Amino acid sequence: MKKSIFLILGLLMALKTVAQESTSSFTVLKLPVSSHAAALGGENISLIEDTPWAGWSNPSLYSSVSDRSLGLEYMSYVAGGSWMGAQFVKGFGDRHTGAVFAQYMGYGEMDETDEDGTVIGTFSPKDIVIGAGYSYLLTDRWAGGAQLKAVTSNYGGYTAFAMAVDVGANYYNEETDFSFSAVMRNIGAQIKSFDYRTERVPFCLQLGLTKGMAHAPVRFSITLTDLTRWSSDDYYHEEGTDLKFGRLLLNHLVVGVDILPTSTIYLSAGYNFRRGYELKAAGSSHGAGLTFGGGILLNRFKLGASYAKYHLSASSLMFNVAYAM
Repeated sequence: MKKSIFLILGLLMALKTVAQESTSSFTVLKLPVSSHAAALGGENISLIEDTPWAGWSNPSLYSSVSDRSLGLEYMSYVAGGSWMGAQFVKGFGDRHTGAVFAQYMGYGEMDETDEDGTVIGTFSPKDIVIGAGYSYLLTDRWAGGAQLKAVTSNYGGYTAFAMAVDVGANYYNEETDFSFSAVMRNIGAQIKSFDYRTERVPFCLQLGLTKGMAHAPVRFSITLTDLTRWSSDDYYHEEGTDLKFGRLLLNHLVVGVDILPTSTIYLSAGYNFRRGYELKAAGSSHGAGLTFGGGILLNRFKLGASYAKYHLSASSLMFNVAYAM
């Protein structure tokens, strides 16, 4: 029992540091699956795009996806880890859209130690997420959606399990290229825990808007995230200090911009204020919080790539590919 508790506590601390999240477990639920969203700061719930991964952060956006669309993604992570998955979206009539998806996070090989710190072997921790989503086109401009996710964590033979629900709504005016969304992500609870250690699912309330310019090939996105967390204890910061209100406010802000040289090509950049501050506070100052990417969105074929930094030790590259059958 001592060995298992030591292993689980140590791994949870390491994985929380990687994810820059100190208030919950199952933090893979906060990672993007869209390279476009990753390039726009890592948090975007209002981008209208015909890609099967559009609904991961806001299930109401499945309504903008073509029938029978299949998507795949891969992201390199720290310490040899990788985040990958697949989505399939199917339309049902003019207003109903369904989706299924599966995601896998492998953290590479790690040392297993006993309570004295002696290495007694190795193990390969992993998280798996599976789920299904649904969206309904309420009017020509309003859509709503929900999805159910099951996430299991397996660390050195010990497992935890949780269920979560996302609920979202979107307003989109195609004539003015304006989109506004509201989402409650990861409403749920842990069902099975590591050695009776209870961990919270990372609930997140978000608001976001995306606006294209009428006379320039530019589109801006603003996302407000973690709107129920306003305490210094909710965020990583230097020991012995408290975050001032201005810093707390910026921790909720993610901004992004798309440059659109043609109707099928985008070049993106973003800044995640919270991630930038936390990486700098932990010792990183090179590109902390900045994200970049680009992609091609043809009628049937979609391709995207992005760069972001989630941890001090390494940067991450994400790639998406999709095809509408």
